[in-house]
Amino acid sequence: MTTRIDTDAVAALRGLVSEGRNPRTQQIDRLPVAEMLALINSEDAHVAAAVQTELPAIAQTVTHVEAAFRDGGRLVYIGAGTSGRLGVLDASECPPTFSVDPGMVVGIIAGGDIALRDAVEGAEDDRAQGAEDLRAISLTDRDVVVGIAVSGKTPYVLGALDYARDLGAVTVALTCNPGSAITRHAEIAIAPMVGPEVLTGSTRLKSGTAQKMVLNMISTGAMIRIGKTYENLMVDLRVSNLKLRTRAVGILCETTGIAPEEADRLLEQAGNDVKLALFMQMTGLDPETSAARLRASGGVLRQAIDGTTRTDGQPAKDGHPKTDAE
Repeated sequence: MTTRIDTDAVAALRGLVSEGRNPRTQQIDRLPVAEMLALINSEDAHVAAAVQTELPAIAQTVTHVEAAFRDGGRLVYIGAGTSGRLGVLDASECPPTFSVDPGMVVGIIAGGDIALRDAVEGAEDDRAQGAEDLRAISLTDRDVVVGIAVSGKTPYVLGALDYARDLGAVTVALTCNPGSAITRHAEIAIAPMVGPEVLTGSTRLKSGTAQKMVLNMISTGAMIRIGKTYENLMVDLRVSNLKLRTRAVGILCETTGIAPEEADRLLEQAGNDVKLALFMQMTGLDPETSAARLRASGGVLRQAIDGTTRTDGQPAKDGHPKTDAE
């Protein structure tokens, strides 16, 4: 039995920005390789500008995620296909980058983990399953849920956002079709309009690039806000092998101006805790007192430093050479 196509659905799909035909690339199959790649590259150049227009909504999202993290909540990405894969990718990179618990940033894809490599037919059309997958991770009103759908109409994602919103969680829609259905199912809408794809409907291209940029901003921005960095250094680095110990020593040298041998001894005194070692060097305080000061500041190194006087009576500060910008 052949299923009859819904002509209205066809018209609606073709009306999406992400499904439009790009007049600049219609003859791409005729081009020499170098010209073809130059054309793809020129289209990609539009992505950053499209994301820039959404910075206010992204900033609002980061603020909510920061608050969620401080309250013991989570950042949850949920999507289907490429959108889901990008969410899982960003979530999976947070533990090694920021030394956070794997459950702090969660990525969920329609169809489960097998869908990361193989298409799971019909998974994105199951609205109820979106809600069920959030229920399975015990979603609470302390969490922030980012529903990712380029088209803005994926039933799986809409069902997830509706469930999250009814539960009281902060909801965010990430789409590349402004004004699409998903924007009406979330409190915050992030909708960079990158225009028609190089290959019609292949949203793993410009749309996928835009989504990855936004997800990077959300997770990185929130981690910076809760003190996972000092300046632009990852000071919550886990020293679990020689390469990472070498990097940790380098951070101490760069930030405080001490010699590598001294940095290595300091790191050992701090129990391989880079942030603690930095604070000890900048303040002259012992490990126990330094750890207590960091806890009191919520783990934000800069805040702890600003509120501490060195043991020699001078304000606590780093020892690295200042740049012209400083």
